Amino acid sequence: MQKSILIIGACGQIGTELTMALREKYGADSVIASDIREGSDSLMQSGPFELLDATDYAAIEDVVMHYEIEEVYLMAAMLSATAEKFPMRAWNLNMNSLFNILNLAKEKKITKVFWPSSIAVFGPNTPKEQTPQNTLMEPSTVYGISKQSGERWCEYYFKKFGVDVRSVRYPGLISWKTLPGGGTTDYAVEIYHKALEEKEYTCFLAEGTKLPMMFMDDAIRATISIMDADSDTLKIRSSYNLGAMSFGPEEIAASIKNHIPDFEMSYEPDFRQAIADSWPSSIDDSKASEDWNWKPEFDLEKTTKEMLENLVKSN
Repeated sequence: MQKSILIIGACGQIGTELTMALREKYGADSVIASDIREGSDSLMQSGPFELLDATDYAAIEDVVMHYEIEEVYLMAAMLSATAEKFPMRAWNLNMNSLFNILNLAKEKKITKVFWPSSIAVFGPNTPKEQTPQNTLMEPSTVYGISKQSGERWCEYYFKKFGVDVRSVRYPGLISWKTLPGGGTTDYAVEIYHKALEEKEYTCFLAEGTKLPMMFMDDAIRATISIMDADSDTLKIRSSYNLGAMSFGPEEIAASIKNHIPDFEMSYEPDFRQAIADSWPSSIDDSKASEDWNWKPEFDLEKTTKEMLENLVKSN
């Protein structure tokens, strides 16, 4: 079925792979990629691209009207570690971009919105193991505060104005195709690159720092499947918990040693440790399973195999 889709923040870690997946599903010309900067050659050459500032309402409206956009995936954001360095810039980008899209939907200029939340909405007082869908939050980072605020606004626009907005709380994401963009879970991508290049890695999180993680293929599948779900089946319009696997740095190191026996790991925790300590260790995503049949396909071993094989091939 033909539909016209706009991805804002298409050059980021998730946006790049989401763009390619949607172009494969709906046809290259149906998926308009946009970002404040140009992306990889494969993204730029695979279909239409617009330079676009996610905080510029008029510019977004122009693109929406020009391409007769029906659905928007708003992937533009300043992530956790970077946002701590630039708090007001992060707040401005993360919140104003969301209001721009929600208001376009409220005015019936687009019909459906995807906006990603994060495990960063949870805080140090949240239950850490199997963190429930509805629980105490109290985020302690700029990124988490903006994401929790965004969840409340998404639900408000759904209830008040009937905006069809859908969201998932991403855990840490692991991909071989794109480098991470300034998050607290970036080590889980960097480690594979360093293992192959240097046979060693110094982790910026401490041993035993267990966090929820997900292979990018699962994240893309979850994103597209919640957008494909029948509106009536979606009972949560703030954001759904999304889980796949949980591990600490020493566990990912052990899985790499199965393939690269002389790999060595050391630890030098930095400011990101405090952020990681405020986040859950594992996620209860049973509501996503019940409402739109979410089920992950990748565990740690499968992820490590996929990462190492593809990084070797791509170098």
